[in-house]
Amino acid sequence: MPPAATTVLAQEEWLPVAEEHRREVEALTAGHRERALAGRPHPVEDFLFTYYRYRPGQLARWHPGDGVVLLGDAARERLAWRGYAPWSGGGREGVVVDVAALTATQGRRLAHVRDVVAATRGRPAELGCFGLHEWAMVHGSATDPSVLRHERQPLRLGAAGTDAVVEEGARRGWLRCTHVDAVRFYPPSALALSPLQPTRETQPALEQPGCLHAGMDLYRAAFLLVPLAPSSLVLEAFRLARDVRELDMRASPYDLSSYGRAPVRVETAQGRARYASAQRALAVRGQELRDRLLPLLDALVDPTVVPAG
Repeated sequence: MPPAATTVLAQEEWLPVAEEHRREVEALTAGHRERALAGRPHPVEDFLFTYYRYRPGQLARWHPGDGVVLLGDAARERLAWRGYAPWSGGGREGVVVDVAALTATQGRRLAHVRDVVAATRGRPAELGCFGLHEWAMVHGSATDPSVLRHERQPLRLGAAGTDAVVEEGARRGWLRCTHVDAVRFYPPSALALSPLQPTRETQPALEQPGCLHAGMDLYRAAFLLVPLAPSSLVLEAFRLARDVRELDMRASPYDLSSYGRAPVRVETAQGRARYASAQRALAVRGQELRDRLLPLLDALVDPTVVPAG
């Protein structure tokens, strides 16, 4: 029995939408693709493609989401893609997302992601970290230069000045990073200053919507749901992640003036206020995305759940 469908689209209806999506993504990723060919990395704009490993070509593939049948010769190519199944009805043949097939291939990872997203959605945003996770990652760089993740970029305040910001932040209770994938890059000297030691197991208990990295990870969550998640949702998550990375690096200890990025000086009271304001706006966008992701995650973790249309 073919998967259920709520909307049937003829090729002349959906193909222009797919082409428009492809053009939009190609415009957004043109700089990255040009730099990749030239071997010129960018510490801000290329991060999403190196950290999450999703290629621009994958992002450019348009998916309508659950319950939408695509008709036509171009649609049949999708039977070679993950998560699509043949559909027939009323004498017509097409393809549709197969939720059961996706469930079989994702397993425990999806359940963990769903737990993290749901728990984070239910918490208020904490806005008192001021982006010090990036500073903590390079604590002690004077004696251990290997901790510099962007070794081509100088530190704005130098090694000693950077360490002083981290240590003052620890004294004032600002060094409270809740995100495992940030803290795991802390050198031992910074870990000793951190009151929280998040792990993958404690992630559902600690993740909170004010965390920039939690918002950025919604891009990964959305991509895990492809093709159940419509490309409009994935692209929105990409845009959020891109904006998060921009703030993350501008508030970091690195001097990015050669890339045209003015710093958000979180070592000052004015800079901290500016950071918290931007962080709050990003947290609101992240919560809106979680509202859209949760029904899809529920449908994969428990296939008896019907995603909201």
